[in-house]
Amino acid sequence: MKYPQTRMRRLRAEEFTRRLVAEANISADDLILPLFIHGEKQDAAVGAMPGVSRLCMDGLWRACENALRLRIPAVAVFPAIPSALKDDNGGEALNADGIVPRALAGIKERFPELGAIADVALDPYTSHGHDGVLDARGNVDNDKTLKLLSRQAVMLAHAGADIVAPSDMMDGRVGAIRDALEGAGLTDAKILSYAAKYASAFYAPFRAALGSGAALGGKDKRGYQMNPANRREAIAEMRLDLEEGADMLMVKPAMPYLDIVREASSAFDAPVFVYQVSGEYAMLRALGGEGETLKSLVLESTTSFKRAGARAIFTYFATDIAEWIK
Repeated sequence: MKYPQTRMRRLRAEEFTRRLVAEANISADDLILPLFIHGEKQDAAVGAMPGVSRLCMDGLWRACENALRLRIPAVAVFPAIPSALKDDNGGEALNADGIVPRALAGIKERFPELGAIADVALDPYTSHGHDGVLDARGNVDNDKTLKLLSRQAVMLAHAGADIVAPSDMMDGRVGAIRDALEGAGLTDAKILSYAAKYASAFYAPFRAALGSGAALGGKDKRGYQMNPANRREAIAEMRLDLEEGADMLMVKPAMPYLDIVREASSAFDAPVFVYQVSGEYAMLRALGGEGETLKSLVLESTTSFKRAGARAIFTYFATDIAEWIK
């Protein structure tokens, strides 16, 4: 190809050609809406995440109805648990009458066509804020935690979760959960593994929303979440999770790890999802305000996830995006 016969700008000159040759486009089908729920009678704003609230049950039903109206395929629920219900072993995570099982049952009763995703982890329920139970030295006991996560996953699937999403980063948890689901006759339950969940500073507003950050105190999760410096390790994690029975893979956070998304989507046939986490959300809100600048920032960022190879996107902007592109 030689200039001037080849002019790359020709296909950029008009909007219709830009649309026709676009390599990555966002649609409502790509979106998953994360929702915070709590046991109070009113919604409560999350201070660290402008525009996001912890929802009461009525608020949850309204959010689900709106998601359906906008053709968003699925929601994911995350609980804010009162301190009085937390203990060292996260026992409330196994309560079949707890807030998450009740929310899942309500979603499937009221909105059966809406996908329901439930997080499998203990950190919202533990008094120490970690994703598992601790041993005598204060370290997370991987194998003891697996037993609890397996029971939690079965309970959530029975309650109505179409997809269980282990986000704890314990070794072997996908295999343990898959065995438990099969043993309970839940052969259609899907596992979305947070396979490459990095020990990221971008989670801070999320932990504030759940109340797990205060419980964690000055400690961190680097002993089980992934080192942000590592790429090959992420691919190894994903391969193991697929071998153990995962149906889908998650990269979290999204924007700082586009290289992982690209490599994973090339390496595996399984769908790769991303989570545009609370810190990313807060940054875009702070930079974009409420107008066209925010719209441009959000659409550019989420398009980059699709371009990198993501099949679906967890984002707190899901309803905004669906409205913008409707």
